[in-house]
Amino acid sequence: MSTLKDGVLDLDYEKEADRICEFLRDTLRTKLKRRGLVVAVSGGIDSTCSAALAVRALGKNKVFCLRLPEQDSTKETGDRSQILVNHLGVKYETMNIAQTLDAIGCYQWRDNAIKKLFPSYNNTWKSKIVLKGGLEGKYNHFILIVQTPEGELLEKRLPLEEYLTIVAATNYKQRIRKTVEYFHADRLNYAVIGTPNRLEYDQGFFVKNGDGSADVKPIAHLYKTQVYAMARYLGVPDEVCDAVPTTDTYSLSQGQDEFYFALPYQQMDYALWAFNHEIPAEELSQYLGISENQGKMIYQDIRNKRRTTTYLHAKPYLVDAIKI
Repeated sequence: MSTLKDGVLDLDYEKEADRICEFLRDTLRTKLKRRGLVVAVSGGIDSTCSAALAVRALGKNKVFCLRLPEQDSTKETGDRSQILVNHLGVKYETMNIAQTLDAIGCYQWRDNAIKKLFPSYNNTWKSKIVLKGGLEGKYNHFILIVQTPEGELLEKRLPLEEYLTIVAATNYKQRIRKTVEYFHADRLNYAVIGTPNRLEYDQGFFVKNGDGSADVKPIAHLYKTQVYAMARYLGVPDEVCDAVPTTDTYSLSQGQDEFYFALPYQQMDYALWAFNHEIPAEELSQYLGISENQGKMIYQDIRNKRRTTTYLHAKPYLVDAIKI
Protein backbone atom coordinates (compact mmCIF):
# COMPACT_ATOMS: atom_id res chain seq x y z
CA MET A 1 0.00 0.00 0.00
CA SER A 2 1.26 3.49 -0.83
CA THR A 3 2.33 5.78 2.00
CA LEU A 4 2.13 9.57 1.96
CA LYS A 5 5.55 11.04 2.73
CA ASP A 6 8.00 13.65 1.54
CA GLY A 7 9.44 12.74 -1.84
CA VAL A 8 6.48 10.90 -3.33
CA LEU A 9 6.39 13.51 -6.12
CA ASP A 10 10.10 13.22 -6.91
CA LEU A 11 11.03 12.36 -10.50
CA ASP A 12 14.11 11.70 -12.57
CA TYR A 13 13.68 14.95 -14.49
CA GLU A 14 16.24 14.20 -17.17
CA LYS A 15 14.51 10.92 -17.98
CA GLU A 16 11.06 12.52 -17.83
CA ALA A 17 12.09 15.44 -20.04
CA ASP A 18 13.46 12.98 -22.60
CA ARG A 19 10.19 11.01 -22.49
CA ILE A 20 8.03 14.10 -22.98
CA CYS A 21 10.20 15.43 -25.80
CA GLU A 22 10.09 12.11 -27.63
CA PHE A 23 6.31 12.11 -27.16
CA LEU A 24 6.09 15.60 -28.70
CA ARG A 25 8.24 14.68 -31.69
CA ASP A 26 6.38 11.44 -32.32
CA THR A 27 2.95 13.05 -31.90
CA LEU A 28 3.77 15.83 -34.36
CA ARG A 29 5.22 13.44 -36.90
CA THR A 30 2.81 10.49 -36.79
CA LYS A 31 -0.49 11.86 -35.49
CA LEU A 32 -0.78 15.62 -35.96
CA LYS A 33 1.50 15.84 -39.00
CA ARG A 34 2.52 19.41 -38.21
CA ARG A 35 5.90 21.12 -38.51
CA GLY A 36 6.18 22.79 -35.13
CA LEU A 37 4.43 24.06 -32.01
CA VAL A 38 2.65 27.25 -30.93
CA VAL A 39 2.72 28.14 -27.24
CA ALA A 40 0.98 31.09 -25.58
CA VAL A 41 3.20 32.15 -22.68
CA SER A 42 1.64 34.03 -19.79
CA GLY A 43 4.64 34.40 -17.52
CA GLY A 44 3.33 31.53 -15.38
CA ILE A 45 5.19 28.32 -14.68
CA ASP A 46 2.98 25.99 -16.73
CA SER A 47 3.25 27.78 -20.07
CA THR A 48 6.91 28.45 -19.30
CA CYS A 49 7.70 24.78 -18.74
CA SER A 50 5.65 23.77 -21.80
CA ALA A 51 7.54 26.21 -24.02
CA ALA A 52 10.91 25.09 -22.66
CA LEU A 53 10.01 21.43 -23.32
CA ALA A 54 8.88 22.32 -26.86
CA VAL A 55 12.21 23.98 -27.58
CA ARG A 56 14.09 21.04 -26.11
CA ALA A 57 12.08 18.68 -28.30
CA LEU A 58 12.16 20.55 -31.61
CA GLY A 59 14.68 23.36 -31.36
CA LYS A 60 13.92 27.06 -31.12
CA ASN A 61 13.27 27.46 -34.86
CA LYS A 62 10.19 25.23 -34.73
CA VAL A 63 8.51 26.86 -31.73
CA PHE A 64 6.46 30.06 -31.98
CA CYS A 65 5.42 31.83 -28.79
CA LEU A 66 2.63 34.33 -28.20
CA ARG A 67 2.37 36.99 -25.52
CA LEU A 68 -1.32 37.93 -25.24
CA PRO A 69 -1.93 40.46 -22.46
CA GLU A 70 -5.16 42.39 -21.86
CA GLN A 71 -6.14 45.28 -19.62
CA ASP A 72 -6.13 43.23 -16.39
CA SER A 73 -2.76 41.57 -17.03
CA THR A 74 -0.05 42.64 -14.62
CA LYS A 75 3.28 44.16 -15.56
CA GLU A 76 5.03 41.37 -13.64
CA THR A 77 3.55 38.57 -15.75
CA GLY A 78 4.35 40.51 -18.90
CA ASP A 79 7.93 40.99 -17.78
CA ARG A 80 8.32 37.28 -17.03
CA SER A 81 6.96 36.20 -20.41
CA GLN A 82 9.40 38.59 -22.10
CA ILE A 83 12.28 37.18 -20.06
CA LEU A 84 11.24 33.69 -21.13
CA VAL A 85 11.04 34.27 -24.89
CA ASN A 86 14.36 36.10 -24.77
CA HIS A 87 15.89 33.20 -22.84
CA LEU A 88 14.54 30.57 -25.23
CA GLY A 89 15.50 32.54 -28.32
CA VAL A 90 12.23 31.71 -30.08
CA LYS A 91 10.28 33.77 -32.56
CA TYR A 92 7.29 35.39 -30.88
CA GLU A 93 4.59 37.97 -31.25
CA THR A 94 3.00 40.26 -28.67
CA MET A 95 -0.65 41.14 -29.19
CA ASN A 96 -2.71 43.02 -26.64
CA ILE A 97 -6.21 41.55 -26.91
CA ALA A 98 -7.92 44.24 -24.80
CA GLN A 99 -9.54 46.00 -27.80
CA THR A 100 -10.99 42.72 -29.05
CA LEU A 101 -12.34 41.88 -25.61
CA ASP A 102 -13.81 45.34 -25.28
CA ALA A 103 -15.47 45.08 -28.69
CA ILE A 104 -17.24 41.82 -27.85
CA GLY A 105 -18.42 43.06 -24.46
CA CYS A 106 -16.11 41.19 -22.08
CA TYR A 107 -15.51 44.12 -19.74
CA GLN A 108 -18.99 45.59 -20.11
CA TRP A 109 -20.80 42.36 -19.22
CA ARG A 110 -18.47 41.86 -16.23
CA ASP A 111 -18.81 45.42 -14.98
CA ASN A 112 -22.59 45.48 -15.36
CA ALA A 113 -22.82 42.34 -13.22
CA ILE A 114 -20.54 43.85 -10.58
CA LYS A 115 -22.62 47.05 -10.51
CA LYS A 116 -25.65 45.05 -9.41
CA LEU A 117 -23.81 44.53 -6.13
CA PHE A 118 -21.74 47.73 -6.05
CA PRO A 119 -23.58 50.44 -8.07
CA SER A 120 -20.66 52.89 -7.86
CA TYR A 121 -18.23 50.43 -9.49
CA ASN A 122 -16.40 51.74 -12.58
CA ASN A 123 -13.14 51.15 -14.44
CA THR A 124 -11.11 52.92 -11.74
CA TRP A 125 -12.03 50.14 -9.29
CA LYS A 126 -10.51 46.67 -9.13
CA SER A 127 -12.15 43.32 -8.44
CA LYS A 128 -11.75 39.57 -8.03
CA ILE A 129 -13.79 36.50 -7.07
CA VAL A 130 -12.86 34.41 -4.03
CA LEU A 131 -14.08 30.92 -3.09
CA LYS A 132 -15.07 30.34 0.53
CA GLY A 133 -16.76 27.72 2.68
CA GLY A 134 -15.26 24.36 1.76
CA LEU A 135 -12.68 23.82 4.51
CA GLU A 136 -15.06 25.38 7.05
CA GLY A 137 -17.52 22.56 6.53
CA LYS A 138 -19.90 24.78 4.57
CA TYR A 139 -21.04 24.70 0.98
CA ASN A 140 -18.59 26.34 -1.40
CA HIS A 141 -19.74 29.82 -2.34
CA PHE A 142 -18.20 32.79 -4.09
CA ILE A 143 -17.46 36.24 -2.74
CA LEU A 144 -16.95 39.32 -4.92
CA ILE A 145 -14.22 41.58 -3.57
CA VAL A 146 -13.81 45.09 -4.97
CA GLN A 147 -11.29 47.80 -4.24
CA THR A 148 -12.16 51.48 -4.51
CA PRO A 149 -9.70 54.00 -5.99
CA GLU A 150 -8.91 55.00 -2.38
CA GLY A 151 -7.85 51.43 -1.59
CA GLU A 152 -10.87 50.38 0.47
CA LEU A 153 -11.76 46.70 0.11
CA LEU A 154 -15.44 45.75 0.07
CA GLU A 155 -17.01 42.33 -0.34
CA LYS A 156 -20.40 40.73 -0.89
CA ARG A 157 -21.61 37.21 -1.51
CA LEU A 158 -22.19 36.64 -5.23
CA PRO A 159 -25.69 35.60 -6.36
CA LEU A 160 -25.67 32.83 -8.97
CA GLU A 161 -26.69 35.00 -11.95
CA GLU A 162 -23.98 37.60 -11.32
CA TYR A 163 -21.37 34.92 -10.63
CA LEU A 164 -22.13 33.10 -13.88
CA THR A 165 -22.09 36.35 -15.88
CA ILE A 166 -18.73 37.48 -14.47
CA VAL A 167 -17.16 34.08 -15.11
CA ALA A 168 -18.66 33.84 -18.62
CA ALA A 169 -17.36 37.32 -19.48
CA THR A 170 -13.94 36.50 -18.06
CA ASN A 171 -13.80 33.25 -20.06
CA TYR A 172 -13.81 35.40 -23.20
CA LYS A 173 -10.15 36.11 -22.40
CA GLN A 174 -9.07 32.49 -22.72
CA ARG A 175 -11.20 31.89 -25.81
CA ILE A 176 -9.86 34.90 -27.68
CA ARG A 177 -6.31 33.88 -26.82
CA LYS A 178 -6.97 30.43 -28.21
CA THR A 179 -8.35 31.93 -31.43
CA VAL A 180 -5.09 33.83 -31.88
CA GLU A 181 -3.07 30.69 -31.17
CA TYR A 182 -4.90 28.72 -33.83
CA PHE A 183 -4.53 31.51 -36.37
CA HIS A 184 -0.77 31.27 -36.06
CA ALA A 185 -0.88 27.47 -35.95
CA ASP A 186 -2.79 27.46 -39.24
CA ARG A 187 -0.46 30.07 -40.72
CA LEU A 188 2.66 28.08 -39.84
CA ASN A 189 1.23 24.56 -40.15
CA TYR A 190 2.04 24.10 -36.47
CA ALA A 191 0.11 22.41 -33.63
CA VAL A 192 -1.08 24.17 -30.47
CA ILE A 193 0.22 23.24 -27.04
CA GLY A 194 -2.13 23.20 -24.07
CA THR A 195 -0.50 23.98 -20.74
CA PRO A 196 -2.58 22.55 -17.85
CA ASN A 197 -0.74 20.67 -15.13
CA ARG A 198 -2.23 17.55 -13.56
CA LEU A 199 -4.03 19.40 -10.78
CA GLU A 200 -5.71 21.75 -13.24
CA TYR A 201 -6.53 19.02 -15.76
CA ASP A 202 -7.91 16.61 -13.17
CA GLN A 203 -10.00 19.22 -11.36
CA GLY A 204 -11.29 21.05 -14.43
CA PHE A 205 -9.49 24.34 -13.87
CA PHE A 206 -9.64 25.47 -17.49
CA VAL A 207 -12.05 27.06 -19.94
CA LYS A 208 -13.81 24.82 -22.46
CA ASN A 209 -12.72 25.87 -25.97
CA GLY A 210 -10.37 28.31 -24.29
CA ASP A 211 -7.17 27.26 -22.56
CA GLY A 212 -8.69 23.75 -22.45
CA SER A 213 -8.46 23.51 -26.24
CA ALA A 214 -5.21 22.20 -27.70
CA ASP A 215 -3.64 19.59 -29.96
CA VAL A 216 -1.23 18.26 -27.36
CA LYS A 217 -0.90 18.72 -23.58
CA PRO A 218 2.63 17.73 -22.56
CA ILE A 219 2.48 18.43 -18.81
CA ALA A 220 -1.08 17.29 -17.97
CA HIS A 221 0.39 14.28 -16.12
CA LEU A 222 2.74 16.40 -13.97
CA TYR A 223 1.71 17.79 -10.61
CA LYS A 224 2.40 21.51 -10.31
CA THR A 225 5.23 20.82 -7.86
CA GLN A 226 6.81 18.67 -10.57
CA VAL A 227 6.27 21.39 -13.19
CA TYR A 228 8.29 23.83 -11.08
CA ALA A 229 11.04 21.25 -10.65
CA MET A 230 11.03 20.43 -14.36
CA ALA A 231 11.33 24.12 -15.26
CA ARG A 232 14.34 24.45 -12.98
CA TYR A 233 15.91 21.35 -14.53
CA LEU A 234 15.39 22.89 -17.99
CA GLY A 235 17.26 26.02 -16.89
CA VAL A 236 14.34 28.45 -16.86
CA PRO A 237 15.34 31.82 -15.35
CA ASP A 238 14.79 32.27 -11.60
CA GLU A 239 12.49 35.25 -12.20
CA VAL A 240 9.90 32.82 -13.57
CA CYS A 241 10.55 29.86 -11.29
CA ASP A 242 10.40 31.99 -8.13
CA ALA A 243 7.11 33.70 -9.00
CA VAL A 244 4.01 32.95 -6.91
CA PRO A 245 1.29 31.47 -9.17
CA THR A 246 -1.71 33.69 -9.88
CA THR A 247 -4.66 33.50 -12.25
CA ASP A 248 -3.71 36.88 -13.78
CA THR A 249 -7.33 37.17 -14.87
CA TYR A 250 -8.91 39.68 -12.50
CA SER A 251 -7.71 43.21 -11.81
CA LEU A 252 -7.02 42.38 -8.15
CA SER A 253 -4.27 39.88 -7.46
CA GLN A 254 -5.81 36.43 -7.12
CA GLY A 255 -4.22 33.12 -6.18
CA GLN A 256 -5.55 29.87 -7.63
CA ASP A 257 -6.34 28.64 -4.11
CA GLU A 258 -8.52 31.72 -3.57
CA PHE A 259 -10.59 31.12 -6.67
CA TYR A 260 -10.71 27.37 -7.14
CA PHE A 261 -8.62 24.98 -5.06
CA ALA A 262 -9.12 24.20 -1.39
CA LEU A 263 -5.42 24.59 -0.56
CA PRO A 264 -2.24 26.14 -2.00
CA TYR A 265 -0.86 24.03 -4.85
CA GLN A 266 1.96 22.47 -2.80
CA GLN A 267 -0.61 20.92 -0.45
CA MET A 268 -3.20 20.22 -3.16
CA ASP A 269 -0.62 18.23 -5.12
CA TYR A 270 -0.12 15.93 -2.15
CA ALA A 271 -3.86 15.78 -1.52
CA LEU A 272 -4.59 14.73 -5.10
CA TRP A 273 -1.70 12.24 -5.08
CA ALA A 274 -3.03 10.78 -1.83
CA PHE A 275 -6.56 10.59 -3.22
CA ASN A 276 -5.31 8.86 -6.38
CA HIS A 277 -3.39 6.35 -4.26
CA GLU A 278 -6.32 5.68 -1.91
CA ILE A 279 -4.55 7.11 1.13
CA PRO A 280 -7.03 7.47 4.04
CA ALA A 281 -8.15 11.03 4.78
CA GLU A 282 -6.79 10.62 8.32
CA GLU A 283 -3.27 10.04 6.97
CA LEU A 284 -3.57 13.03 4.61
CA SER A 285 -4.74 15.19 7.52
CA GLN A 286 -1.79 14.17 9.68
CA TYR A 287 0.65 14.85 6.85
CA LEU A 288 -0.78 18.31 6.08
CA GLY A 289 -1.31 19.24 9.73
CA ILE A 290 -5.05 19.80 9.39
CA SER A 291 -8.05 18.23 11.09
CA GLU A 292 -9.34 14.86 9.96
CA ASN A 293 -12.64 16.50 9.07
CA GLN A 294 -10.83 18.97 6.81
CA GLY A 295 -9.02 16.08 5.13
CA LYS A 296 -12.35 14.42 4.41
CA MET A 297 -13.74 17.68 3.02
CA ILE A 298 -10.73 18.04 0.70
CA TYR A 299 -11.35 14.54 -0.67
CA GLN A 300 -15.03 15.37 -1.13
CA ASP A 301 -14.07 18.59 -2.93
CA ILE A 302 -11.86 16.58 -5.31
CA ARG A 303 -14.77 14.24 -6.04
CA ASN A 304 -17.18 17.14 -6.51
CA LYS A 305 -14.92 18.95 -8.95
CA ARG A 306 -14.37 15.81 -11.00
CA ARG A 307 -18.13 15.31 -11.20
CA THR A 308 -19.11 18.89 -11.96
CA THR A 309 -16.38 19.48 -14.58
CA THR A 310 -17.00 16.33 -16.63
CA TYR A 311 -18.66 18.64 -19.16
CA LEU A 312 -15.35 20.44 -19.74
CA HIS A 313 -13.63 17.23 -20.83
CA ALA A 314 -16.52 15.91 -22.91
CA LYS A 315 -16.44 15.63 -26.69
CA PRO A 316 -19.56 16.63 -28.66
CA TYR A 317 -22.28 14.02 -28.40
CA LEU A 318 -23.51 12.44 -31.65
CA VAL A 319 -26.78 10.70 -32.41
CA ASP A 320 -24.88 7.85 -34.07
CA ALA A 321 -21.24 6.94 -33.63
CA ILE A 322 -19.29 7.77 -36.78
CA LYS A 323 -16.14 5.85 -37.53
CA ILE A 324 -13.41 7.93 -39.13
